Formats: sequence, C-alpha cells, structure tokens
Amino acid sequence: MHWALLTVTLLTLAAALLFQGYTQHLYDDRPDQAAAPAAADGVPPAIHTGGPVIDTAEGGPRSASPKPGTIALTFDDGPDPRWTPQILDVLHRAGVHATFFLVGTQAAAHPELVQRMVEEGHQVGVHTFTHTDLGAAPAWRRTLELREAQLTLAGAAGVTSSLLRPPYSSTADALDDPGWSAVQQAGREGYLTVLTTQDSEDWRRPGVGEIVKGATAGPGNTGQIVLMHDAGGDRSQTVAALGDVVTRLKARGFRFTTVSEAVGMPDPVHSAGAGDHWQGLALIWLMGAGGWVVTVLGWLLWAAGVVSALRAAVVLMAAARHKRLRRRGWGPPVTDPVSVIVPAYNEVAGIEPAVRSLLASDHPVEVIVVDDGSTDGTADLVESLGLPYVRVIRQENAGKPAALNTGIAAARAELLVMVDGDTVFEPDAVRMLVQPFADPSVGAVSGNAKVVNRGGLLGRWQHIEYVVGFNLDRRLFDLAQCMPTVPGAVGAFRRSALLAVGGVGEETLAEDTDLTMALCRDGWRVVYEERAKAWTEAPASLSALWRQRYRWCYGTLQAMWKHRGALGQRGQAGKLGRRGLLYLLMFQVLLPLLAPVVDVFALYGLAFLDPVRIIGIWAAFLLLQVLMGAYAFRLDKERLGPLWSLPLQQFVYRQLMYLVVIQSVFTALAGSRLRWQRMQRYGSLQRTAAPDARPEPVGVGGYRAQVHDAARNPGHGT
Repeated sequence: MHWALLTVTLLTLAAALLFQGYTQHLYDDRPDQAAAPAAADGVPPAIHTGGPVIDTAEGGPRSASPKPGTIALTFDDGPDPRWTPQILDVLHRAGVHATFFLVGTQAAAHPELVQRMVEEGHQVGVHTFTHTDLGAAPAWRRTLELREAQLTLAGAAGVTSSLLRPPYSSTADALDDPGWSAVQQAGREGYLTVLTTQDSEDWRRPGVGEIVKGATAGPGNTGQIVLMHDAGGDRSQTVAALGDVVTRLKARGFRFTTVSEAVGMPDPVHSAGAGDHWQGLALIWLMGAGGWVVTVLGWLLWAAGVVSALRAAVVLMAAARHKRLRRRGWGPPVTDPVSVIVPAYNEVAGIEPAVRSLLASDHPVEVIVVDDGSTDGTADLVESLGLPYVRVIRQENAGKPAALNTGIAAARAELLVMVDGDTVFEPDAVRMLVQPFADPSVGAVSGNAKVVNRGGLLGRWQHIEYVVGFNLDRRLFDLAQCMPTVPGAVGAFRRSALLAVGGVGEETLAEDTDLTMALCRDGWRVVYEERAKAWTEAPASLSALWRQRYRWCYGTLQAMWKHRGALGQRGQAGKLGRRGLLYLLMFQVLLPLLAPVVDVFALYGLAFLDPVRIIGIWAAFLLLQVLMGAYAFRLDKERLGPLWSLPLQQFVYRQLMYLVVIQSVFTALAGSRLRWQRMQRYGSLQRTAAPDARPEPVGVGGYRAQVHDAARNPGHGT
C-alpha cells in the first residue's frame, strides 16, 4: 500500500508540475505584433477585404464590420492586478463599456477582476490559455488552449464566451495561412474570431500622445474596433491615454459599445453550465495549488541545498581537525589482552580467513567463535583447524545479539572486540582498535571497515559510500562526542561497560547502533580509530544490498525511537540526543524522504526552466561530492580511481538508498516487525592456501598482502 501511495503521490506531483510548467513556462510573452508573417495564398479574398469579425462555423466564411459611428474598445492580455483595475476605473467614470480578451492563466490568477468586468457590463472573450500563437500550434494544442481558457471564464465569473482574439493577430488583411487555419478550426469549435481595425500601438509604449493619436486616427465616422492592452508589461501610458481617447472620440460623435453590439450580433456571453463552472473552479484551484507547490518545493530545495552544503563544509573541517588530533595519540600504549567475539551463523564461506586474520594480530588475543545454530558446518570447520587460542561455543539459533551476549559472558579479558564472521582484520587492527582505551572515559571504539569486493559498479559505489559517507561522518561524530554506531564488523568495547548497560539488546535489528547509543546514554564516550582497518564483504547484487540496507535503516529507526529520551538528557546522553539523533534524523531520514521530490523537480526544471542552470547546479553539487570523495580517499590512503563512477551513482544507487529509507519509514509507521535479513556470503575473503597450525603473533604480513590482493582482484578471493 505504501508503494502505491508513493507512486500516486509522485504521479500527482509530476502532473501538477507538468501542468504548472505548461501554464507558466510555456507562456508566450512576445508582443502581439512579434509574429513573423507567412504566406496568405489560402485566405479567401472576401476575408482579406472583409470585416474584423469572422465566422467560419457553417455555410462558408463570413465577416462583419462595426456599424458607422460606433467604437468598440478592446483590451488584450489581461487581466493584470495593477493595470486592469485602473483601466476599469477610467471606463467606469466615462460610462463606457469595452471588450476584454482574457488570457486563461491570467484570469485564473485574478478571478476577481473577471467578475468585476462582467458585473460592470463589459464583454469578455478568450485570448487563449497561455497566449500562444495559434497559427504555429498543432491542432490538439489549439483545442486545449481554447477549452482551458473557456473553463477559466466559467470558473472565475460563471460565464462562457464565443469571442476569440488570436494572439499575434491584427487586421483582416494581415491574416496569413497559418492564422487562417487557426481561425477555421476555432470556427468549427464554435468561436467567432475578432480581429481589429485600429491599433493604438500602446504595446510599443510610444508616449501618451502617440497612443491617443493611434487610437483616434480612423477616417470620418467609420466604425472601428480599437486594439489596446491592459496587461503584458508597463501599461501606465495606456491608462493615461485612455481618458483622452474616450473624450476625443465622443467629441467626434462616436458611440462606445461592445464588439457584439458594434456588429449587430446577439450577445456571445452566456451563463456557464454547472459542469463547466465546477471544472473551471477546479482548474483555477489546480493552478493555484500548482503555484503553491512550486513555491514550497523551491524553498525546500534551497533549504536542502544550503543544509547539504553546510554539512559538507562542516564534515570536511571536522575531518581535517580529527586528523590533527589523532597525531597526538591516546596516551600510554594499551597492551592488555583482548577477547575477540565472532558470532557465526552459516559463515563457512568466510570464517576461516576471518579467524586466521585475528590470530595473525600483533596484539595478544583469544578468539571466541559463537556458533548460533549453523547448519552448514561452520563450527565443525573452525574446530577442525585445530588453532590455539580459539574457542568454539555452540548454541541453538537465537540470533546475533544472543550470540554476542554468550561471547561476552565467556570472555576472559576486559577489552572485547566484536567481529562479523565475514570480516578479515589487518595485523595491526586489534592493537589500533584498543589504544583509545588509554582514556578511561572511552567505553567503545569504532574501527574502519573496508569493502573487499570492489569489482563492478555496485562494489565501487559501496566502496565510495564506506570511505566517504560512513567514515567522514564518524570523524564528525567523534569530534562532537555523539557517535551513534560502532559497526558490527570492527568495534571494541569495555566488558564492564557492556555489562553495565545489560549487554547487547535484542529489541532492534541494528543491535550495534542500539548498543552504541546505550553506552552513550550511560555516560561513556565512543570514538573512531580510522587506523584500525578490517575488510568485509559487501552485497554483490541489488537485491542483497536492498535487504541489508533495509535492515540497517529500519534498525536505526528503531534505535533512534528507543533512545529518543536522550534529547532531554544532559552530559554524554544529551550530546547523543541533540547532536547525533538530530543529525541522523535530518540526513538519514528527512533529506532522503525529500530526494524523490528533488528528482521530479529536477526533471521539471530541465523541461520548463533554464536547463543550463539546472545542469549547472547539479554539476556544482557533483563537484562538491567529488572533492569530498577525493579528500576522504586521501585520508584513508585509497586510490582515487573508483571516484570516476561517482556521477553514475546519482542515477541508480542514490535512488535505491532513498527507496530503502521510504520503505523503512513506512514499515516503522505501520508498526510492522521486520525479520532479520541475513546477507549471502560470496567467499571473497576465502583463503585458498593450506591452513597453518598457528600464525606468528607479531610481524606477519601475509594477511595484509592477501587482503589487498582481494581488493584488487575481488573475483579471485585470497
């Protein structure tokens, strides 16, 4: 249901943006006289030499001219909230009625002005919906333009009108073949085309005197249809000239009237039917809602952009400061022995290289493999190796938290390292991982997990995410003393601290995040030691990645909700709540939820706004990401080669990640319980050499070389 809801929401948003783009950004704002002339061979001579009002509905084309001594003032392009009321005031004082040809989008934006025109006895007609050149438009768009313009009249004032003035038209003798085609189609759809006989040329803004001269230059008492404008630009000269135009023409004996009265035809304006009226109201509401949506999205995207840019700046500054601080060291060397706990469930593909890498550590360790009811012989394999300092504990399948708690209870050392069964440690990783415990306030340490199977785009993208996203954030969390997660692949803990918080909780699917937050709330400091490196397998397919990240995200939401009380606490707990939790909420929940809207709005910008500017903004953010990536790779001493795939990451990987967040949020809101999603093991770290009896405890570089070889050739293993 939530995917259906998301689809409907995005389709509705896309439709609203499409309609808004059509109405606002396909608006043709050229002056009415700017259309290029074309051939006129197909226009009947009787039309060329006839009157300005043309009927092509039945019985062949006919035209009509205004009666002698009559003047029909017409105003195009409105209504305009500034100039139209002033023009209406002048006409009201003079006791003159005019005809207003309204642009649909303008009428929808200012329906109160349309109502005023009708109430004061003026005549209204349509000037298309978006002021498009009907002669250059295809037939379907002509129909759409006229229909939508008609509906805006029905919605705004409850009337319909059969009068049409095509944009970019002038006198009958200037009608060309494309324009004639539009006139014929309009006639078939029930419209009378109204051209002009006298152009005031107020659109040029030549000065008040010139406008008066242009509007009153007709010979004798010949009836005229005078063209003026109440919108489409600065119409102050039109407003100033209108009174003089009326005064001069009245002095010459002219009678002012509407177009229909001037040519002696029935009133073309009628009350709209209920269906048209409600459709028109819906159209006006939709346009208003579309404008509101675009405005809100614009502000949201600006806010998101500013927040993201600030985040990038803060993260980079934090990383630089973190690097300088790490040069000072943690204090006296920590040489205490370490118990390494390896929870294992069906880990036969990678358990041997994982255990051997731990025994190759240059720090004294014992390894406790807790077999959580494996069915693939994981425990038998470890026992068959006959390795010293390795214990295997078997238990019925009870889940990873239970396996970790079993290992904690069996551990002999105060310092514990927890390792996933698919992870291989560097020889110095354990030693580096426990050095921060020289500070008695440190209760847990996060290590640096590295992706070993980097082959293909998916592997490269996850490698980039681990180096850039996870590790840069951990440096920031370390400085802000609000580390939310010690990864299960490589983390160290004080045993006493774990026992004080009740061990590893089973309430969430992100037991590592839950445990880390519990330690922070108990007053312990959690830090990041980037030199403690371990190599882990990442999902090798989109489906496997989806399952893993879905569990991570859902479990993180569970942990955030469980520890929401930290928001109101003081000390270390308050730092977690007001720094760590709010950071996670902003950048791992809210911004990803906004991401689909960003993509839809980007497409809207490419189609209707300035595509160069949209591409430029996208390129700027991509450049920022590349620079962040280059700096993060430099900090981790990684080759920059994989960064070439970063632009492609924006079109597949990014969408997958925000869909994961959406799925997780909806699942959490629905109160559903997600079961454990175990990742398939691929054996990228499988050791092919014959097992040794006991690796040398110090100075063994075999695993380091093998791991780096696997990183370069992920398909071959180590």
